[in-house]
Amino acid sequence: MNIAIAGAGLVGRVLALNLLKQGHTLTLFDEDFAKGEAAAGMSAAGMLAVFAELESAQSDIFSHGKRSIVLWPSLLEQIGIPEAYKQKGSIITAHPQDLSELERFISTLKSKVDEALDIKLLNKDEITALEPDLEQHEKAFFIPHEGQVNSQLFMETSCDYLLKHKDVTWNENTKVYSLSSGSIHTKDKEEKYDWVFDTRGLGAKEHLITLRGVRGEVFWLDAPEVNITRPTRMLHPRYKIYIVPRPNNRYIIGATEIESEDKSSMSVRSSLELLSAVYSMHSGFAEARIVKTVTNCRPAMKDNLPIIEHSEKLTRINGLYRHGYLLAPAVVEEALKGLK
Repeated sequence: MNIAIAGAGLVGRVLALNLLKQGHTLTLFDEDFAKGEAAAGMSAAGMLAVFAELESAQSDIFSHGKRSIVLWPSLLEQIGIPEAYKQKGSIITAHPQDLSELERFISTLKSKVDEALDIKLLNKDEITALEPDLEQHEKAFFIPHEGQVNSQLFMETSCDYLLKHKDVTWNENTKVYSLSSGSIHTKDKEEKYDWVFDTRGLGAKEHLITLRGVRGEVFWLDAPEVNITRPTRMLHPRYKIYIVPRPNNRYIIGATEIESEDKSSMSVRSSLELLSAVYSMHSGFAEARIVKTVTNCRPAMKDNLPIIEHSEKLTRINGLYRHGYLLAPAVVEEALKGLK
């Protein structure tokens, strides 16, 4: 089929890769440049935290997350970057005064899914054996089946792959004003297709009236004195900081989740809390260099669950919230089952 995709962020790209494997011809529309610097998928840490997200999520997130972990390697192979996928497990820890938060967190996971009963509590020696740079921590939980996708590498490489593909036309800096059955409406014209997908995220608010933005803030730090090799979370009564390693001692640091669609620069308060927390995790972050601060808004529905809507020659996918990389492959797979 001749298919249009409105919105070429994370979901739009995962969708495009799947459709190309099925032999379709694609036209992509996006307000951003193809590189996707403004896309939420570019600023994300790319964690595949299928268990850790259960604390504040429903079981649907867990089942979709497990499926996405299976699907990601083939997607990354398709565009030639298998190294962008890592599944070495993740670590969840807390400072001594906050160990009750750690116990509460794991108890919540175990109450939701039986698979969480196998999550192992590590003592100081076991933590040190697994991650020597976390030796100062007395207790931690190790979740072996979690991992990460190098989100920035995926966004950059998928851009190059799609731009060069003979069956893809990419309309950059092109706002889609509305969609209807098999039609895309831009400023200058209306174009017809065999099928249209709407993956615009917050750009689809004219149709999804309960759609909202949830602000997230992250730092990119270069920390040559730190050698943490797995995604690591530190629990605290006020925030849950995450540290996600990238090659060459770069780390993506985040925690904040703010009910706001404001994409302005990070506040002094958020910066101080985030940097103080990461320094408390490892003193080597004191000499880290701040490469970039990033703020963005993730699209979310009222219940924070993704939606798939099918109508004649039109499918809408939205509301992946903060679970973009965890959910995208599985949600796209489910959406394509309705394509007839």
